[in-house]
Amino acid sequence: MVEAAQQQPLVFDAARLSGQADIPQQFLWPADESPTPDAVEELPVPLIDLSGDPAEVLRQVGEACELHGFFQVVNHGIDAALLAEAHRCMDAFFTQPLPEKQRAQRRPGESCGYASSFTGRFASKLPWKETLSFRYSASPSSPDLVVDYFVSNLGEDYRRHGEVYGRYCSEMSRLSLEMMEVLGESLGVGRDHFRRFFEHNDSIMRLNYYPPCQRPFETLGTGPHCDPTSLTILHQDDVGGLQVFAGGRWRSIRPHAGAFVVNIGDTFTALSNGRYRSCLHRAVVNSRVPRRSLAFFLCPEMDKVVRPPGELVDDRNPRAYPDFTWRTLLDFTQRHYRADMRTLEVFSNWLRHGQAPEALLSSSS
Repeated sequence: MVEAAQQQPLVFDAARLSGQADIPQQFLWPADESPTPDAVEELPVPLIDLSGDPAEVLRQVGEACELHGFFQVVNHGIDAALLAEAHRCMDAFFTQPLPEKQRAQRRPGESCGYASSFTGRFASKLPWKETLSFRYSASPSSPDLVVDYFVSNLGEDYRRHGEVYGRYCSEMSRLSLEMMEVLGESLGVGRDHFRRFFEHNDSIMRLNYYPPCQRPFETLGTGPHCDPTSLTILHQDDVGGLQVFAGGRWRSIRPHAGAFVVNIGDTFTALSNGRYRSCLHRAVVNSRVPRRSLAFFLCPEMDKVVRPPGELVDDRNPRAYPDFTWRTLLDFTQRHYRADMRTLEVFSNWLRHGQAPEALLSSSS
């Protein structure tokens, strides 16, 4: 009987665990990877006014991308009421009992659905968080994709959630394409190149909920990683917890009311031929209050070939990464490799040399 009890699957029930000091050891991180109080030092990232002088916007974005790939934007055109409603819907979902949320349970090998930590996927260094992820498509043939997801997985009572997040994702897609115009111009390939590439993007929206934890300096809300996607647009609440590894140490990005945090992902690193690199970041938790964030991950269409424009490749700047499709990289991160700071490098070597995915997965755990 004891052996059978020990084999019970670990369940992350935030309502129960957030008040306990004695937490499962699978959530405890090694001392050399755990957060420290000195990481509260703020990382100076530009707060870019998108309604300002276009030349100044271009300069600030280019400098941030060459430095660490993170910046914040204001006057972005996202309606404050829509943003507030997106946060209200997120609270309404994550405060439901665990069985209700598990109706949208994420299945093994998939990138969408509800996940209470990653207890079914990894055995150690688990993140102290809950997430709900779903697809968004900018293709005219998929106008109701988000609404259909909520209704089919959670029922008619969640139609309102689907409508809110459908509008929110549409606005995120619009803002992403505007940022792609700036990124293209800053790289010298023109404003249209990357906008066209992502025009019918097949992206991922993720709601993040980080419950309080009574051992905040031994756990992490999200472990150190670079986003494998192309561009991330994040809205934080006022709690704070996003940290970036820059200048040889961890530093925090302080929330600004109404601002979005934007960062480069691995797929855009490949598209820029390594000119703009994704940056290592993580999320920390606290013992007092939950933290929430909305993350929109811009991705190309699944089978679109990712390769840099010819203007970014020459004898002095040869190809840094092989051609790939977003479907292949996404599958790699879901089935074979736990995303970290080396995802793009390991993925590229796998494509070039055909190293067994099982070996990659075991080396990353």
